[in-house]
Amino acid sequence: MNVYGIIPARLQSTRLPRKLLLAQTGKPLLEYTWNSASRATCLNQLIVAADSDEIVTAVTRFGGRVEMTGEHPSGTDRIAEVARRCCPAGEIFVNIQGDEPEINPANIDALVKALVDCPTAQMATLATPMQSLEQVQASSCVKVVQGGDGRALYFSRAAIPFCRDRDPAEVLASHHPWLLHIGIYAYRRDFLLELAQLPPSRLEQWEKLEQLRALEAGARIQVAIVEHHSVGIDTPEDYARFVERCRLLESSRHKME
Repeated sequence: MNVYGIIPARLQSTRLPRKLLLAQTGKPLLEYTWNSASRATCLNQLIVAADSDEIVTAVTRFGGRVEMTGEHPSGTDRIAEVARRCCPAGEIFVNIQGDEPEINPANIDALVKALVDCPTAQMATLATPMQSLEQVQASSCVKVVQGGDGRALYFSRAAIPFCRDRDPAEVLASHHPWLLHIGIYAYRRDFLLELAQLPPSRLEQWEKLEQLRALEAGARIQVAIVEHHSVGIDTPEDYARFVERCRLLESSRHKME
């Protein structure tokens, strides 16, 4: 199976401008994501899909493969352009978020395995059990309800499944029925190209969740459960914490040498 990892890289971002090129640690944030994703054993190739010359220059400097793309409304569309134009042999494409520098490569492997092991699925994604009531109640934490066969039944910002007869805090103390969706996707080639041609769907526009476009189109999305997920860098505070983690890790390495 020929598997391509694609990192859609957009220079501008609303809450943290130019975040992929921030380099207080000595390396741009995007390079950390590249290095982490490169350790996934399932990927035959890894490509950055860039929207600017500055991204192209940065990736070239650290030795990664990069393709310039046109203007697109989403990362999925950017990946579809690269798949169509540059990767004729690609069978599965993995959408890896550029702002997740600590992504676990084993999670990428688990994602691809979920798609390969389910021939009837058009795409796959990941989820992890929610650990706190704050996560369950937060609209920023996307939930996924999974069927008994592993397929995604629905994604929502609401607390689904709804617990009618028990206190959610009590439920969390004994088990973890709520799944936090992790925004990484693997697509079969034909479905990726088809999805990029579909207009935003009704539920997608309501919830502001692009994966609902695939569900409304009748796709099967297979969900793999993983224990941990990486933290995305969305705000200056997120980046400051990441820089501190890097410094602590570097300090620990020096002490061991």
